[in-house]
Amino acid sequence: MNADTPTLSVVIPCLNEAERLPLLLADLQRWPHSIAITVVDGGSTDHCKRISALAGGQFIKEHPAGRGRQLAAGAEHALQQTESDWLLFLHADSRLPSHWESRVLRRIEHPDAQRFAWFFDLRIHPSTPARRLLQGVIALRSRCGQRPYGDQGLLLHRSLYARSGGYQPLPLMEDLDLVQRLSQLTRLRALGLAITTDGRRWQRGGVLRRGLENARLRQRWRRGESPARLAAEYYVKPLSATQLEYQKPQR
Repeated sequence: MNADTPTLSVVIPCLNEAERLPLLLADLQRWPHSIAITVVDGGSTDHCKRISALAGGQFIKEHPAGRGRQLAAGAEHALQQTESDWLLFLHADSRLPSHWESRVLRRIEHPDAQRFAWFFDLRIHPSTPARRLLQGVIALRSRCGQRPYGDQGLLLHRSLYARSGGYQPLPLMEDLDLVQRLSQLTRLRALGLAITTDGRRWQRGGVLRRGLENARLRQRWRRGESPARLAAEYYVKPLSATQLEYQKPQR
């Protein structure tokens, strides 16, 4: 590997994802060059630590759990402990498409690639007509509105991440917070690849109802309401503080 070969550091926030995490880690093994994987755990009681070790990943703990807090900690670890050029943020219940590595490599080897932030299109498994409609709305919002969210992955050069200020330890809306700041600096561009996410988050309440509820949450957040308050109101049943700060709204 020569000095011009792009290196990649992957950050994965995790909480009790032993069923899904191995599949994502297997997808990442197809990267042909240097890769550093950091799993940031929020207090799992399953085998996430062992699974991460078997895949050669670094396993760090961030308590109390919170997706924004875990992403920020993982990025800091990657920037301090590795010399990777590129950061890739993925959720633990994601699957990468076949040949993702060659497509991504071609993108980031382009001389202008470092100027932009990059995201995947979203596919939801299992698929339904309502979920396919949602996928179309997300694609439009991401491209035209410059608002891809965390379950679509985020790929950017370490210098751009630093300029943006990175992830903040928010209990909710950590992904929207970052892409809004990125969009003030540069364009967010589609990689032309679809990432698959687990459809469990859309099972409760249905796609339309959940989408409308979350649109209202985002609107209130933009008006300046506390992310902690919005997170508390989002959940129908009482949750522990750990669960409350980790979970994200369904899109």
